[in-house]
Amino acid sequence: MSRAMEDILFGDLGPKAQALARAASVTLAVALLALGAAVVWRFHAAGQFEARLWEFFAWQTTWAFLGKGLLGTLASAAMAAAIALVLGLVLLLGRLSRLRLVRWPAVAVIEFLRGVPTLLLIYVCFLVLPSVGIKLSAYWMLTLPVALSTAAVVAEVYRAGVLAVPRGQTDAARALGLTEARVFAHVVFPQALRFIVPALVAVLVIVVKDTTFGYVVTYGELLQNARVLIANYRSLVPVYLVVAVLYCLVNYALSRASRRLARPVH
Repeated sequence: MSRAMEDILFGDLGPKAQALARAASVTLAVALLALGAAVVWRFHAAGQFEARLWEFFAWQTTWAFLGKGLLGTLASAAMAAAIALVLGLVLLLGRLSRLRLVRWPAVAVIEFLRGVPTLLLIYVCFLVLPSVGIKLSAYWMLTLPVALSTAAVVAEVYRAGVLAVPRGQTDAARALGLTEARVFAHVVFPQALRFIVPALVAVLVIVVKDTTFGYVVTYGELLQNARVLIANYRSLVPVYLVVAVLYCLVNYALSRASRRLARPVH
């Protein structure tokens, strides 16, 4: 890439470009505010802000029920993430292996799990496994498919991080006499993790969202409990708005944690 092209793509914006960017930002902000106002007005016109649809949120039992669902979501997501991070590393090592008998099966597993929808894996655990005598609890019928589906994505994220490590780092480590295993464990992988923290957090956010498939196996996660509240109190929009805020708070906490992890250590 020429120097002139680099200046165009990555250089500082000139006065006209800055003014255009500010105008575009203001226009987009106004459009989003107008859209939000229109949505709120439609909800108001439909009577979704009436007090009777919100009054049960003043009850402790309501928040206890939602809190129980949130704990169910976090428990499933945390276990699925832990399994995915470990299994993803195993799949990465298999994919990077020089032995074809190891590398090809690892590639096949990764591509299969990436191609199969998580919901289909849940149905396999829910409908197929019991027919052959393998019975799982609702927790594992949700957690295991989410973990398997996520592990394949994590393996590819790991691989991208490994490939981003400068080749000179591995050459220098080999020159010092380190074995391939020690080069990977002490030089390559720690640096790769620094590169992929944002991508891993994005994957973890998807894991939290995938737990909403818990309704298939009647697992008591947040959205499943929200459906129970809707059925009992006929309050569709208020319940979904509150649940959406809870999901946003969880994902925001993950984003904040990722910034701390990505911060360089002094």
